Amino acid sequence: MDQATNLAQDFGEFVIDVIRYARAGDWQAIEKLVYEGAIVAGGNILANVVEALLYLVILFTIYRLVDRALARIFDHSSRIDAGVQGLLMKSFRVIAITFIIAMVLSSLGVNVTALVAGLSIAGIAVGFAARDSLENFIAGVTILMDKPFKVGDYIVIKDHYGQVHEITLRSTRIRSVRNEVLVLPNTEMITQEVVNHTKQNTLRIDIEFGIAYKEYPQEAREAVLPILEDDDRILTRPEPSVVVTGMADSAVTMTLRFFIREPSEEVPMRWEYTEKVREALREADIEIPFPHRQLFLDEARGLHDSTLFNKQENGTSTNPSAEEPDA
Repeated sequence: MDQATNLAQDFGEFVIDVIRYARAGDWQAIEKLVYEGAIVAGGNILANVVEALLYLVILFTIYRLVDRALARIFDHSSRIDAGVQGLLMKSFRVIAITFIIAMVLSSLGVNVTALVAGLSIAGIAVGFAARDSLENFIAGVTILMDKPFKVGDYIVIKDHYGQVHEITLRSTRIRSVRNEVLVLPNTEMITQEVVNHTKQNTLRIDIEFGIAYKEYPQEAREAVLPILEDDDRILTRPEPSVVVTGMADSAVTMTLRFFIREPSEEVPMRWEYTEKVREALREADIEIPFPHRQLFLDEARGLHDSTLFNKQENGTSTNPSAEEPDA
């Protein structure tokens, strides 16, 4: 029998004794019985409280020691992803705290098995109400196991570019280049298209520019490629290149392509070399065109017809054979 059953039996026996003495009119015996019962009950309660406090102190101390040990192990481990580390630490803490609470309640005489059964039934109802949270939790576990990205990666999702700052059980936090934090539910992170700029450890940068149709692509290539020399951030294999990518309305479009060692430097290097390309073309006296239109008139007739139209509007003669009178 558990402690709660024993207490129920003791209380039942106490009530029976009180009734028996009351029928006999022995009030002194009842007073003595109540006094002794209070002492016994108080002693039992005090013993249970002391036992519960001992359980709490011992178990919480063990929990703190294990938590710190796990934190040190994860800090010195490079094989476990930071997101997985966070998931494991949070899971351990939830399980450990739950176990400590169960042991303390059990020492106080609470039927933990019945309590867990009741919470399980309530948990089903709460689960239906918190379906989105459960979906995000499952999606978070999927991200941490499948690893389409990890903490520290630079990604693009929904036209947002930034660094993965944190992966929690409900959401993923992305830090933008403006130091803003974008919070997205994990369900969106596994259903939306995600472009990972860090996965391959190297990244190609494309700098697009245009030259006038009168210019020669080879001359532009010879002017632009030297700006990449002596930059240790840029890989020599694959070799940088400048290619013609199209013929637009006002320009021949070209692209400077090169690979960098650190994907995290993508944005500042794109800005830097966009300016360098512009200056290199200026120094080489290669025209960088802007959108414009050219208007061609069909010989002189177009101008002549325009003159006649203006004369009509002004009320003058429109007969092309008309001659001015002799003076």
